[in-house]
Amino acid sequence: MDVATFGEAMAAVRADGPVRLGGTARLSVAGAESNVAIGLARLGHRAGWTGLVGDDETGELVLRTLRAEGVDVTHARVGTGGPTGLMLLEQRAGELTRVIYHRAGSAASFLTAADVLPALDPPPRLLHVTGITPALGPGPAEAVRTAVRSGVRVCLDVNHRSRLWDRARAAATLRPLVPYLAVVVASEDELDLIGPPEAATEQERVASLLAAGVTEVVVKRGAAGATAYTPATTAHLPARPVRVADTVGAGDAFVAGYLSALLDDLDLPSRLARATTTAAFAVASPGDWEGLPTRRELPLLDTPPGTTLR
Repeated sequence: MDVATFGEAMAAVRADGPVRLGGTARLSVAGAESNVAIGLARLGHRAGWTGLVGDDETGELVLRTLRAEGVDVTHARVGTGGPTGLMLLEQRAGELTRVIYHRAGSAASFLTAADVLPALDPPPRLLHVTGITPALGPGPAEAVRTAVRSGVRVCLDVNHRSRLWDRARAAATLRPLVPYLAVVVASEDELDLIGPPEAATEQERVASLLAAGVTEVVVKRGAAGATAYTPATTAHLPARPVRVADTVGAGDAFVAGYLSALLDDLDLPSRLARATTTAAFAVASPGDWEGLPTRRELPLLDTPPGTTLR
């Protein structure tokens, strides 16, 4: 396995307008870690997702979708503790998307280290985790702590969700993981959740992470692009300009592109180039993962606007 990941994958209902008014909607699946796994699989990597889904039709939808996308779900299983989580998305105004979660007591909240460890034997080249999973409950938090200490090279996307936990609890849980991390991905407003409390600036936080053994720190800046730091060099790239269709899932697409380039041993600017490209595909397409590119499609954004490929 190139990349193993685990977390909560949910049924996702995308409404054309405000949910309270009813109307048409589209059913799909979503989840930060499963989005990354799909992105990597489309780029030709062997990606596996582990998690619990409910014994229900939406759980079957999650597993069926991941299998169809080439993601290995050998170690995923149907749990009996709760239903598959549900995410409702509504286009509230213009480009503003509002997300409504129904995940309390979901099957994924019963995830344990025993569910996850079999997916790390034999060890994958990379383990990808996010700050969402430990916020789901004590079992998922222990699963993350155990997995990152397994000796596998780990990427952590901070991915803070304020509706799941506050910043103080997030920082108290994530900071102890730093000695076991190889790659840290965070947005500008998330670095303080993983850096030491005494660090006051981005440079200080990045320097402290690198000094602690993290080999690369990647800062996502939204429309302003991204910056990547290693002990030897720094690189920055602006975001690729595309017409915005849906920003949900763009961060996961970015991570998939970055890890793909890392697995391909590309240099730092090239890693950012692939990451910003995959993120642009996500932004330009409706859905969390539906518009993610295959490896052959990566150059498509270099064609002039309005091009028709025949």
